Order: sequence, then structure tokens, then C-alpha cells
Amino acid sequence: MSDVTNLNLFSEKYKSLKAEINKVIVGQDDIIDQILISVFSGGHSLLIGVPGLAKTLMINTIAKVLGLDFKRIQFTPDLMPSDIIGSEILDENRQFKFIKGPVFSNVILADEINRTPPKTQSALLEAMQEHAVTVAGKRYKMNEPYFVLATQNPIEQEGTYPLPEAQLDRFMFAVYLNYPSFEEEIEVVKLTTGEKKDILEPVLDSSQIKLFIEVIRKMPIADNVVKYAVNLVSKTRPNSDRATEFISEYVSWGAGPRASQNLVLASKTHAAINGKYSPDIEDVKAVAVSVLRHRVIKNYKAEAENISDVEIINSIL
Repeated sequence: MSDVTNLNLFSEKYKSLKAEINKVIVGQDDIIDQILISVFSGGHSLLIGVPGLAKTLMINTIAKVLGLDFKRIQFTPDLMPSDIIGSEILDENRQFKFIKGPVFSNVILADEINRTPPKTQSALLEAMQEHAVTVAGKRYKMNEPYFVLATQNPIEQEGTYPLPEAQLDRFMFAVYLNYPSFEEEIEVVKLTTGEKKDILEPVLDSSQIKLFIEVIRKMPIADNVVKYAVNLVSKTRPNSDRATEFISEYVSWGAGPRASQNLVLASKTHAAINGKYSPDIEDVKAVAVSVLRHRVIKNYKAEAENISDVEIINSIL
């Protein structure tokens, strides 16, 4: 099949995916779009929201309709790297044998990722970047496709370990979940307190997902759109030639080149979802906040004046 045919097929399958997910998840359309954009761009997502907003259910549902293996890791202060990656044991022949940990799955839910110390958080770094882990000098590849979808609670900061910038940068998107609207909450309560239980059907499988990721990466993009994306990222860097006065005043560190790569990839997926064959500047703008908000480090003045990361990014859009 040609790339155009595959893109048309992707657009149709995407609508079916959304319809299947909406059997279980009420509202949160924009959030689901952002998670799926990161999936089909081959990236990872960090979901930030208060407890009870169905973050775990949402990720579980998405994994089911994508037809992928799913593992949940509950991050706690006493979690060790070997609890995630796996460890070597002596078998009956007195040979070392590697027992794979839960990180070896297609979709990993890293629940409350900031509740575990940096040593354990960093166990995910290699897996997220290289799609492989090294144990005792031996490299083990992950099954493709591979995605880490992590959650974080923004209010209970006692006993948490903020994610290092290097790890935050591995996430393509930072997605903030809000409370549902009044009407949506009524629908949620009706759906979850009755007898009816919807059975989810997988819409895709791993080979189709890998094909769509490949086709989206091959999508052509105009030079002026790439320049717009790179220009946007370079404007977040304070005291650079392109930085505005607002950025230099409120930002201590801007986004790196990985943000430019993620902006272009996410804009390609956003275009494909909307039936386009090439992304434009509007597609870049549509994904800019989620790609940049966790990569722009505010300074003490921004904190003191309560300037949000969204305000900072909107100032350069």
C-alpha cells in the first residue's frame, strides 16, 4: 500500500479507536488525543492530575484498544531498580538466568513516578531512550512498539522526589488533566455505578501500530514549518538572540533540541489524525504547549509572580 493509502487508513482507524475508548472514558477528549499523538509519534507521556481522574483506567483502556501488552508499576519509596528491570538468579544448573521485570511490556504505566528515589527513576531512562536495558553487561531489547505513560500527583508533594530534567526531557508530552464538567461527571457516575459493563475490542495490533509510526515519520514537511518549530523552541532559551524580554525575565532554562524533534514528530501525527498529508504551522501550534511546558524551567521571579508555564509558552506562540 502507498503512504497516502496508509495515512487514509490511519485516519479511519483513529476514529474507530476514539469510539472504542469513549465506551469507557467519558469526556477527556483532548487528553486522549494527546496520549494517542505521543503513541503514534513513538514518544512517552507524563500525565499530571489529582487522584480520581481515571488516569490509570484511561491508560489501561488505550492499551486494550491498541491490542498491546500492558503492565502497571506502582512507584513507592522502597521500590528498587531490579523491581522494574528484573534481576539475575541462579538456576538449577547453577547458571545465571535473567528474569525479566515488568518494564518488558508494550505499554508501561509508571504510576506516581515521583514517589520513588532518583536511583529507581533512572532505571527507566535507558528503557525510554534506547528501548533496551543493560543488566550485568548484557543488553535486552524491548518488544516494539514501546511506550511509557507515567502519572504524577501535583498536590501531595510530601515524600516525593521531583523528576530530574534529564528524565522529564524523555517525555514527549506533559499532559495536565482537569476535573470533568458537571454534565460529564453525571455521565461518569451513571456509567460506573450501574450493571452495564462494556467489553472493549482491540482496534489495532502491534504490527499495524509500527506501520503507522513509520508512515507518519516518512510524512513530508515543508522547510518553513520545520523552521517555525525550531524557532519556537529557540525562543524559550533566555538571553539567546531569539528570546523575548518576557522569556529572559521569567525563564532560567529553555528547551533543548529534543523538543524541536518532538514538535515536528507530534505535528506530523496531529496532521495525520486530521486527514492531512503534511503538517502546517497550525499543527505545530496545536502540540506546542504539551511538548514545551515541562522543558521550560521557570526562575524564582516567575514563581513569586505566579506566572504559569502555559503563559510563558503562549507568550512566544
